[in-house]
Amino acid sequence: MTVTPAAAVAAPVTELTRLLGELAAPGGPFSGERLAALDEREAFPADACRALDDFGLPRYYVPAEHGGALDDFGVVTRLLRAVSRVDLTVAAAHGKTYLGAVATWIAGDPRRAARLGRRIREGAVVSCALTERHHGSDLLAGEVTAERVDGDGGWRLTGEKWLINNITRADLVTVLARTSPEGGPRGFSLFLVDKERLAPDALSPLPKVPTYGIRGADISGLAFHDAMLPDDALIGAPGQGLEIILKALHVTRTGCMGMSLGAGDHALELAARFAAETADRGTPLAQVPHVRRELGEAVAGLLLAEAAGVVAARSVHALTGEMSVVSAVAKAFVPAQVDDLVARLLHTLGPYGLTDADPHGRFAKLERDHRIIGIFDGSSLVNRNALIDQFPRLARAYRKGRRDETGLAEATDVRAPLRPFRPEALSLLSGTGASVVAALPSAVDRVHDLAASGGASGGLATLAEGIRRATDGLHERMATIRYSPRAVPGHAFGLAEQYELCFAAAAAVHLWLSRPDRVDETWLRACLVKALTDLGEPVEAADRDVFDALTDVLLSAPGTVPSLLDSLEGAAR
Repeated sequence: MTVTPAAAVAAPVTELTRLLGELAAPGGPFSGERLAALDEREAFPADACRALDDFGLPRYYVPAEHGGALDDFGVVTRLLRAVSRVDLTVAAAHGKTYLGAVATWIAGDPRRAARLGRRIREGAVVSCALTERHHGSDLLAGEVTAERVDGDGGWRLTGEKWLINNITRADLVTVLARTSPEGGPRGFSLFLVDKERLAPDALSPLPKVPTYGIRGADISGLAFHDAMLPDDALIGAPGQGLEIILKALHVTRTGCMGMSLGAGDHALELAARFAAETADRGTPLAQVPHVRRELGEAVAGLLLAEAAGVVAARSVHALTGEMSVVSAVAKAFVPAQVDDLVARLLHTLGPYGLTDADPHGRFAKLERDHRIIGIFDGSSLVNRNALIDQFPRLARAYRKGRRDETGLAEATDVRAPLRPFRPEALSLLSGTGASVVAALPSAVDRVHDLAASGGASGGLATLAEGIRRATDGLHERMATIRYSPRAVPGHAFGLAEQYELCFAAAAAVHLWLSRPDRVDETWLRACLVKALTDLGEPVEAADRDVFDALTDVLLSAPGTVPSLLDSLEGAAR
């Protein structure tokens, strides 16, 4: 996978953003009234998805070596963020092809991968069928079976997959099936099922499932009735299905992260416009002190989530072996942070009529839609459980300062070219822990050195030191966790949430240190104050004034939201 220069990376995102603006005009497929009407009818956004096809978005779901345009997973994240900034239902509906195909990219035969790449570029939709009606996230309990067929070979697929996005509209479906009666970690295999190659009576769609959010998405199920699959439907080797899908999730979770960030952008844009246009007894809401403070803290929350997201997306290339940690942290943290942001805005502005003043109910729809994103590709509970499983090795790595310096520098410097993605480097457990967090103490030392030489403020150094102290104490508590696999103590999940905050704060420090100028401290100070506040650590009242500064930035350019990535790329240029 050859990596493109930074300017080429930004080009498709800029072009898609421009196009979406045009398509959001009255009567367009992304217009507020049309999307609201579809949501009301729980109808699939077919025209909007077709417009994304016409743009060529499917090419970015296919790696360059298989004929597509994907050579930087951060680009996919940003493209899905751009779509989600307008509508999450469309992003979830269209982006599922990316999520459904990754298993083939990381473990499939190159010829079959090239064939899938061609199908996707031609417009084929791919889904991923993991869950079942009675087992939820417990993949090891799956009852769908695939049995070897004597004679001509191939496999016989039987059973029902349920609560799957795009499964009835998909042309191809990645299916996890039990291939060993006793099951277990080596008892499941993955298959890429091509519906066109099945007999008409081999499958039947299940009814659409009514959902609280993304109402128009095609979320339903599919029953397989002795469906005969050819040998080349198998992805990887028999018994590798669970391992392959877990590794694929390490990659696809970054796409979910992009959807959450786009929803956060949209929420802040709607809230800022409402605050600027609405008055309370003659005073614009944008000038009411508590409203300003809440808006600023919401921006800080999104910047902190973005810091974690930027580093996570680059880590797919730069810290591939650590993605079992990085992806779990990012997938749990970013949607949760955006949920909190949306709730904060609704709590602050709702009494003034935020939702009543919205002609197409966009804020209410966004609030409903985003709650579903936290469930995709493993819920927050599943991801935090995966993180807790690695507490002992994370605590040891932090204590020893073990880290991949080269990979860390690449992951946290947006100017640095990314190495090609190597799927074989993906691992179910991280051998080096989490370099982003393990390198925090030395990064804080650098901030202190800059403060001593006048390159940073003393206040910034104090905030960074607070994060270091909190992270030190957290790892000491993590090292004491002892449990059996089916009896994870409840307080461990609280520690996992704290770890996510420390990871995000560390990512923000590393990103700021990678800037060539380091002149603007505002966004980093805001991220650190937000992280310390959420960690329950003491913060000086004066430090919270940085939230007001973010509100000024938010309100200074109507229709835009402060972006950490834009700031970093602007500094790089």
